[in-house]
Amino acid sequence: MYAALVAWLTLTLAAPPPVPPGSPRSRTALDLCHQAGALADDAPGKAAQLDAAVAAAEEAVAGDDGDPLAHFALFCALGQRMRHTGVAFSSLMGLRRARREIDRTLELAPDFSDAIYGKAALLMQTPGLLGGDVKEGERLLRRTLELDPEYVKPRLDLARALADRGERTEARTQAERALAIAEGKGDAADVAAARALLDRLPAE
Repeated sequence: MYAALVAWLTLTLAAPPPVPPGSPRSRTALDLCHQAGALADDAPGKAAQLDAAVAAAEEAVAGDDGDPLAHFALFCALGQRMRHTGVAFSSLMGLRRARREIDRTLELAPDFSDAIYGKAALLMQTPGLLGGDVKEGERLLRRTLELDPEYVKPRLDLARALADRGERTEARTQAERALAIAEGKGDAADVAAARALLDRLPAE
């Protein structure tokens, strides 16, 4: 669900914002989340791997509540597990827990662009009745891009949000920027996503 599931045409000389170093335990937990998330939904053992990622992240948080990467790893693992199992009204407690973890991450590391993007995705993809907030999510997408202009996925998400509310000119501009950066990075998946979005947004 949270996959979560967009970048400037001109290059920036600024380095991307730093990722919190985290402890070895929190880095391992985040790696486990990414590995589990990369598996196909019907891959044997995916549920067990997601459970292992949650458990590892919980251990990292218990070991150091002041480690933002540990809280982010737990947010990642909880989100991936909810996406895998499907989110319903019965998942409200899970959503609240994920929200607490991403809020704690940002309390500890307010300029951590991955976490800002994670919260944006959570807010934009969660129904309003369950705490979603599209307007705030869009603000956080723009903040992510202020910190890391070459971050393709939030720029694509911003372009989609703009297109959904009829702001097609800015949506196309954002998608074109995303495509330019994705091509520069050689990221085939992001290139395909940007081109697919541009196909939906013909030039006026």
